Order: sequence, then C-alpha cells, then structure tokens
Amino acid sequence: MFALFLYRLLFLLLLPVLLIALLVRSRSQKAYRARISERLGLASLERTDILIHAASVGEVLALKQFVNQLIAEQPALKITFTTFTPTGSEQVTKLFGDRVQHCYLPLDIWPCTQLFLAKLQPKTLVFMETELWPNLVAQAKSRGCKLLLINGRLSAKSTPKYKKLSALISPCLQRFDAILCQSHESLERFLSLGAAPANTQYSGNLKYDIEITKAISEKQQELAAYLSSQGTSPNDRKVWLVASTHPGDNEIVLAAFKQLLAHCPDLLLIVVPRHPERFNQVAELCQQTAKTVRRSDQQAVSAHDNIWLLDSLGELSAAFGLADIITMGGSFSSVGGHNPLEPALFKKAIITGPNMSNFSEVQAQLLAENGVIQLADDNNISGELAERVNQLLTDNELAKTLGQNALTVVKSNQGAIAKTLTALNKLLN
Repeated sequence: MFALFLYRLLFLLLLPVLLIALLVRSRSQKAYRARISERLGLASLERTDILIHAASVGEVLALKQFVNQLIAEQPALKITFTTFTPTGSEQVTKLFGDRVQHCYLPLDIWPCTQLFLAKLQPKTLVFMETELWPNLVAQAKSRGCKLLLINGRLSAKSTPKYKKLSALISPCLQRFDAILCQSHESLERFLSLGAAPANTQYSGNLKYDIEITKAISEKQQELAAYLSSQGTSPNDRKVWLVASTHPGDNEIVLAAFKQLLAHCPDLLLIVVPRHPERFNQVAELCQQTAKTVRRSDQQAVSAHDNIWLLDSLGELSAAFGLADIITMGGSFSSVGGHNPLEPALFKKAIITGPNMSNFSEVQAQLLAENGVIQLADDNNISGELAERVNQLLTDNELAKTLGQNALTVVKSNQGAIAKTLTALNKLLN
C-alpha cells in the first residue's frame, strides 16, 4: 500500500509535466492536443458494462475479432473501448463505429481515474498484454469491478525492470481475477512477478486468430488498381513491401534497394512508415533514392516508378496481399519488431531484422517451422538484406515454401478467442 501511495503521489506531482509532454508531442502529431479533457478523466460517456483497453493500433487490431464476437454473442452489453494513442483511437472508430463507446484512457493519476470510474461505473475491466496501471487497477478493485488481463505478454527483456518495481507490480497483478497469457514463457514470467497461480493460465495468442475479411479483400482490390497501369501489376513485376518502418529502418532498406535494382530493375518497393508524423521525412529519403509515388497523391504507379510510399492509415493489411516478399520494420533496432502473423496469413515470404523481441515466441515458432528468414546482427545488414531478398526473387519455390509454412503456423495456433471469451463470461455471470 505504501508503494501505491508513493506511485499516486509521484504521478500527481508529475501531472503538469505529463500534460506538457502531450503538448510537445502534439507539435509533430496534432491529434495529441485534442480531447485533453479525456486524459484528465472527464469523459462524456454513459455508464458501461465492460471497459476494454488497448494502448495503440497493434493491440486494437489484435482485439478486432474478439470484440466482434463478444458483440455478436452479447449485443445488450454496453462496451467502452479505450486507447492511449490517436492512431489507436482512429482504429477503434474505424473498426467498431457506434457499436462501442470510445475515449482515451485517463492518465493513471488518482483524481483523473477517480473521475473516470465514477462517470462510467464499469462492472468489468479488460486490459491487453502488459497494460498494467497500478492506480486504476487498485481503484477499480476497491469499487468491486472484475479485472481481466488478456493476451498477457512479458518479454525476457522487460521482466527484470518490472521486478525492480515488485512492491508495486505484485499487488497490482494479484488484484486481477484472471490473467490469460499468450505463451507459456510469459505465464512463468507473470508468476515470477507475483501473479496468483490459481488465476493465471495459458490461453494462446489472440493475434493468431486473424482472417482475411471481405473489407480487407475489397481494400486490396482498391490498392491493386493503382498498380494496374502500364503493366505494373504485381503479376507483371516483383513487389517487395517493408512494413511499419521506424527511424533507421528506411536507411537500411533503401541501401539494400539500391543494390537490388542492379539485379532486378523492375522491382517495386512499397514502404509503409509506422507513424504518420514521419510520412514527409520518409518521402524525402525515398525520393533521394529512386523515383517515388506517394499513396496520398492518389496517383497510379507507372512502370518507371520504383517506390510506392504508403503514407496512409489502415491499409497495411490489404497491401500485404500485393507483395511477393515482406520485411518487418522495427526489427533492425531496439524497437523489437512488429507482428509477422498478418503477412503469414497471406502466405508471403517474410524477412525480419535481428531484433524481434516483441514477438519472440511467434518468431521462434516461425523459425522452427521454416516460415521466416531472420537476418544476423552484423555490420553489413543492408548487404545481407539485399542478398536475401534477391534469393527469394530468383527462387520462387523457396519463397512459396516459406509462405506456406508461415500460414501453417498461424492456422495451428488459432483458438485463443474462444478461451478468452469463456474466461470473460465467467466474470460476467
């Protein structure tokens, strides 16, 4: 309790600093300046039965099928979906519309969370992966709310950091009525942090429970139309897509692309930056390398264009279907990579950089089943990347085998949604 008191006091004192940080962030992404009142717990929403929280885009997308099935099975439930980032907020609106209430989760500061819970009066709170908010969890528990952590994930890298805060984290975990872990490794790490064994179990990873929906297929056709002019269809030229790039990724990729153009001058590179505020910066880098077309220009990609910059939101899943080879961004630095399961669903040959720590268990399964190529961490990573892409461009059978093996990994690990819904229904009854 003393650790929680210090936590509350510290964050209360830091409130002005946190608000200034949001305003500074809004200089590059204006959406952070909007709806500041929600960050303070002043949400203009009705009472709710279930509050589901996912921090950003990736977590929202992982919850898509789960939330859709929950709504289908219990349409009378009032659901509030919270996020912490503007891009996550946009995804909630896009995916669920008025079927859920939506706002930002407030800062984990006593007055803010008190106002928030008093307004919404949720009966059950569902948190995603490692969204542990000690103050909010403690307040919700004291109000008699049921608490569920789903798709629980703890990496080997982050666990020691949490252990240093065990006086705060252990009581937080013990307040949960159930913790569902996406892997056996994460389960052991949660237990080592003090989670109650009786309430902690393996459920599988929700991110495997994905499918190519009608909306994705329609979006794929829409994007393909931009590549159909002058013989630039994916059927006529090879396409390499690099997904969710971060600072540093683009320089490595573009250096590799320069080498590849010498062997495959018709190769089309599709670059998809992770964050909208970097669209212009990445566009400049691409234009310095080769002839570039931006998606936002709504201009067809001609046979003379080398790079298509997908500076848009919500189109990456569909774009996977246009490519022959996929490289996951964020895996060339300390970011830790992004989800390789969506391109696996499309049976695509996948290459990642050396750091996939955010998806270590998924990556291990893909490697074990020969469903991914992971680059070594060396001084010539652009050269190695170019070599691997060229190998897949020239060896169609290898690319096909990698894609099929990746899809098999996805299909063999599905079923987490059913287990998660069962656990939630137990708390609701």
